[in-house]
This record gives sequence, C-alpha cells and structure tokens, in this order.
Amino acid sequence: MADVKDTCRAIIAAALNEFIKEKDPAAEAVSADKIVVQNAPNPEMGDLGAPMFVFAKALRMAPPQIASGVVAKITDKSLGEFLAVGPYVNVKLNKAGAAAPILAAVKAQGDTYGSINSDGKKPLEGRRVMIEFSSPNTNKPLHLGHVRNDALGESVSRILKAAGAEVYKVDLINNRGVHICKSMLAYKLFHEANGDTPESLGMKGDHFVGQCYVEFDKYLKGEKDKPETAHPEANQMAEDMLIKWEAGDPEVHALWEKMNGWTFDGVKETYERTGISFDKYYFESETYLKGKDEIMKGLEKGVFFKAEDGSVRIDVTDVVGKGKDEDNHEKVLLRKDGTSVYITQDIGTAISRHDDWAFNQLVYVVASEQNYHFKILFHILKKLGFDWADKLYHLSYGLVNLPSGRMKSREGTVVDADDLVDSLHADALAAIKERGRDGEVGDADEVAEKVALGALHYYMLQATPIKDMLFNPAESLSFNGNTGPYLQYMGARINSILAKAAEAGVAEDGSEAAVALLSSEDEWALIKQLGDYPNVIAKAAENLDPSEVAAYVYEVAKLFSKFYQNCPIVTAENKQLAGARLYLASCTLQVIKNAMKLVLVPYLEKM
Repeated sequence: MADVKDTCRAIIAAALNEFIKEKDPAAEAVSADKIVVQNAPNPEMGDLGAPMFVFAKALRMAPPQIASGVVAKITDKSLGEFLAVGPYVNVKLNKAGAAAPILAAVKAQGDTYGSINSDGKKPLEGRRVMIEFSSPNTNKPLHLGHVRNDALGESVSRILKAAGAEVYKVDLINNRGVHICKSMLAYKLFHEANGDTPESLGMKGDHFVGQCYVEFDKYLKGEKDKPETAHPEANQMAEDMLIKWEAGDPEVHALWEKMNGWTFDGVKETYERTGISFDKYYFESETYLKGKDEIMKGLEKGVFFKAEDGSVRIDVTDVVGKGKDEDNHEKVLLRKDGTSVYITQDIGTAISRHDDWAFNQLVYVVASEQNYHFKILFHILKKLGFDWADKLYHLSYGLVNLPSGRMKSREGTVVDADDLVDSLHADALAAIKERGRDGEVGDADEVAEKVALGALHYYMLQATPIKDMLFNPAESLSFNGNTGPYLQYMGARINSILAKAAEAGVAEDGSEAAVALLSSEDEWALIKQLGDYPNVIAKAAENLDPSEVAAYVYEVAKLFSKFYQNCPIVTAENKQLAGARLYLASCTLQVIKNAMKLVLVPYLEKM
C-alpha cells in the first residue's frame, strides 16, 4: 500500500494547495510529505484517510470545512472515490487498480517483500546500528529473563536488517567481578577436592557453575532455622578473591579460566539451539581496564573526584535532580580498594565498540531495572567528551515473572532456558501424538522443537517491550489465538491449500483481469493488509518494537482464515476467480513466512 498511499498523498496535496491559493494567493504551498495518510477505521468510510486538523490554524477554518473544500478540488479519480468524512479526506480505492500492484510486489520481491518502499529504497538504508543483547554472567546458565532479552535483541536485529540498516550484533560476556568469584569460591569449598567437572557429574557446564553459585548463597546464609551454620565471612572471602584476580594471581586465574570456559560453552549451546547469533563477543575481563584508564583520565581532568573513603566518583545531580538523598547524587566508578564496578567496564566497552565499528546508533537491550544505570553511563560518556554518546539508546524492557513471583538466581528459583525449552518441546510432542499427527508431519521431534521455539519466542515478543509480563507455558503452546503455534498452523494450512489446489488442476492467476475479480470485502481486507507490510516493518524498525510485527502477522492469519471460509478456491464460480484466489493465498503465505521470521517463529510446511 506504500505506493498507493504516496499517490493518495500527492492527489490530496495538489487539491489542498489549490484550495489554499483560492483563499490566499500569497500562501506557501504545502508539500505532499505534510499529508498524513492512514488506514480508515471503517471500510464504509473508505480505505484511506488524511486528517485536516494540522491545517486548521493556518487557514483559520474548521477541519471538516477544509476536508470538504479539498474534496471539491480533486479531479483525478484514477485512485478511487474521494469523500469528506468529518475532518478527514477519505478515499474508497479502486480495488482492481490497487490490488494488482500490491500482489505483484509480493510475488516479485518474495522473501524480501516488506523491505522496499514505494521509492524503491529501504527506509533505514545507510544506517549502521550496533545492538547489544543477552549479556550473560559466567556464573549461571541463561534463564527465562535472558529468553526475553535474546528474543528482543534477535528480533529487533532482523527487523532493522529488513528495513535496510547494517546491523552488528554484539554480546557482552560478564565474566569477572565478585559474583563470579562467589561461584569460584563454592567450587573450591565443595568440588575441587573431588575433582568434580561437568562431565564427571553429567551436567551441562553452565548448569554446574550455576549450581556452585547457589551453593555459595547457602553457605553464606547457612541452613534454614540453623543460624549457627551461616558463614557471613564468605562475602569478604569472595571480595578478597576478586582483588587477587585483578592482581593477576595465577591460581585464581587458572580456576577462573576453567569455570568461565564451562559456562560460556554451555551458553553457546543454548544460543545455537534457540537461533540466537552474534557478530562479536566482548568480554568484561578485556574491557574493564580500558574503563579504569578512562576514569583515571577523567579524574585528572576534574570530571570525576576522589571521595574521602578513597573511591572515585562522579556527581550525577544533573541526571537525578536535586533531592534530600545526597548519596543518590554520587556514583561510584572505582571502589576504595581500586577494583572496578559494572559501570567501569561499560565505559571501556562502549569506547572499544565505537573504535571497532563506527555506528550511527548503539542499542542496549537491557531490562528496565537498569534504567538509572544507562542514564548515568550515557551522562559519563558525554562528560568525557565522546560526541557519539548522543547515539546511544537503552531499549528498556519489562521483567518476566513467574506465577510464584520474581526469579532469584542465588536462591536457585530461576527457570533455566534449557529446562524451559525441554518442557515446551515435550508438551508440543505430546500434543502432536495426541492428535495422531506424528506420522504426518515428518520428523515429529524436529517439529516439536520448532513449535516449542515458536511458542516461546512469540509469547515474549507479542507484548510491547516495556511491559512486565507473566509467562504462561500452557498459553504459549495453544494452537488457537495470538500464539506462535497458531501462526505455524496457519502457514502449514495455507501450504496444504496450495498443494490441494494444484492437485485439483487450479493454477495461480495473477493477471490484472483475474485480480480485478477479487472484490469481495474479505478478499479486499486481506489484500490491503498484505499491502501494509512495508509500512509495518518501517515503523517497527524505527520504534525498535517487534510487537508491531507480531500484531500484524496475527491479523493477516485471522483475515486469511475468514477469506478462505467465505471465498472457496477449488469450487469458485469460474476458473479465473479460482486462480486469482489461489494467487492471493500464495501471496499471503509469503508475507506470513516473512513476518514469522522477523519474530523468530520457525515456518513449518506440515503440522
């Protein structure tokens, strides 16, 4: 519909300028890009509409009066019938003239349909976007929260690429710090003497290290109802180990490298399974020193200051505003013992990244509980004089909660990503077998895995990123409603329809004469929706919001279901209409497949 909207915009602009000149010959002409063309909410009022509110002040006229005046000046009827509907200039499109180019574009562009605007260009062509997501710690496996982060990061990356941006996906591995030392300390206390390894215990490496982290917390707090078993000195032991690590202690580094390797290998297995990939990994252990150097430079320049306790800090009153909580006006950048904090390495990492790959924009996909952190980080980088700091953006997203409440890694109440996918896989496989489809879908186990991933990813992406969400596995696997499996079912169903029509001797007919027959309300509603796909991609890319693509493809699936129910293909009134409807079904499948890929839902030919 992009080219149709452009034509509509040009026609309305020409008529509006004629109307304005009649009222005031000296008035400046209005350019077509000032005309906003939207989909009309009610088909009876038209297919497209342009509001006239924005011109009311300059013309000193009521918007409905302007709309009537503009419609009276329109003589070009090639697009359709123009109507004044209240403050809107609406148009009922010439269906035959509008449908043919929409469907022809779907067919011609195939897998790339949706990426190209009516001007033949991609909306974000020339933009270089680096996107950081996932960012796991090497003291535990990926969990449910990471699943939402990974889904958002991967989906946004695909949407940006579809819109023409050059995208560079990066992952910051948080592989140093006191939290890492806690797992290491637990290993030394409970496993080193036995020579335990993930292999010897039959565990995935990241799961084993995560178990050590939980063991540390239990050691620290002691057994329930037995306070005498607590070891409050454990925190200091972990901090001492971090000091040794930063000093380069060989024994500490050897254990650190071994346990980091176990975790990182396990995490990469999960990435591969869930379809998540990166162009480059950054490691906190390699960037924190650069951050420390920049902080010392800032200290010399007076950007930072040394507090009475010896820590290095920055005054952040400009960011948080003045208030009673004086402690909140200072941010620690280096502890009093000289060790770094999270923001230390973030400063070093940001600088390294721009040196490595000069971006137009750097997007951090991180949960909303870190909003303050990123405000401070961006503020610091500006204070240090990096002009590209204005190109940094925090894509903040809401937390994923369980029915039982928030997850806590140290208490062992997380839902591991691997366990979650395994559970969804088992449930999907059981559903396939219950329906007696295991002999029809090919490799039932492979199909179950794709259903599980489609269910999980779509559930995470169909909500606006900023919203907190409650994950419901049973809902995510439903084959009805707004779910990944429903989209997979519709894709497989259309594929089956195409195959059966071919067996019945029906051939696709995309000729203008055939497409002109697609004039019913259900056919036209579906065609218009397909035509909107380029606009949806452009908007989702600009807003960094996959939920817009999810809502769109779900609507396409619903419209197709209604179309197929009311507009039979094989038993259509004549051969040409049957061919045109088959052509529409084929175009619909193409768009569904394209959109599903952007929201990480694997396409299935059979289901």
